[in-house]
Amino acid sequence: MSRAQGLAVRAAGWFTPTIALARIAWLRTILYLFVILDMHAFVRDTRLKGEHPGLYQPLFLARLFDLPKPSVANTTALYFVLIVACLVAASNRLPRIAGWVVAPAFTWWVLIGMSDGKVDHDHLALVVALWVLPTVAPNKARVGSPYADQTKSEAAGWAIRCIQIAVVSTYFLSAIAKLRSAGWALTWPGSAILTWAIVRRPHPVGEWLLQHPWMLHVMQWVGIIGEFLSPVVLWLKGRWQLLGALFFLGFHVANTAILLIHFLPTVVCWLAFAPMERIVPWFQRSRSARESGQAEDEAEDRGQAKEQAGA
Repeated sequence: MSRAQGLAVRAAGWFTPTIALARIAWLRTILYLFVILDMHAFVRDTRLKGEHPGLYQPLFLARLFDLPKPSVANTTALYFVLIVACLVAASNRLPRIAGWVVAPAFTWWVLIGMSDGKVDHDHLALVVALWVLPTVAPNKARVGSPYADQTKSEAAGWAIRCIQIAVVSTYFLSAIAKLRSAGWALTWPGSAILTWAIVRRPHPVGEWLLQHPWMLHVMQWVGIIGEFLSPVVLWLKGRWQLLGALFFLGFHVANTAILLIHFLPTVVCWLAFAPMERIVPWFQRSRSARESGQAEDEAEDRGQAKEQAGA
């Protein structure tokens, strides 16, 4: 095998790691239920835009695929289709059929909801996840809960890797956007952007930080450096990857505390990095250990009772 072929094999292996199907099962349940929450808490004005189609300004994908303008009829139908399909997919029953319904339907839902000039990049990873999850076929030979299925699958690995890349891209592309908006100069971290944001969204924590502007500049530098280095997380392993994930989760906690800005659609997709396939085996081992301990205690009690009776 030549060096080029070896590199190609390694690259293919990186994009398609073997991952247990149980992680996909957990992600299906969590992400499809989150979509229902998202429709009611975050991108919740899609149906309202159907009542006022004159204000609709279609985004690029909507124009590319010539999607119809929102109306009361199609946004209402879209709402109920999404609710039913998400509940079915979250149960891990007919996951591919339901998933292929949710992916285009929620993409359309988001395109309508963000057609007023503000596109939230926190939905990038979630939309990508919804498109790749249906590509993983369920294990027909599986016996027992799908959340305990330890069958290794390259298809599952490819879907997980796509979600991970989308999560990381959210941060890296955000850093690129900051550079571009500043004329490709590294002036953003030295600006007063956080001061402006706090004044625009006053909050006790942020207002306290206004008294310490140097802290705001440090936070801006830490934030943009972290965003530029975010792709490194894809190659970290074990505890180092956990530390990388905790850094970005802390980043979002800080944003929420200072500006009341959340990134929950991105945060929930960080679960693609978590070895959730270990949850059920760990629980089963813990329960077995408890039952074994209880059996030993009962046997010891019976032995003591016999000794006392003989005495």
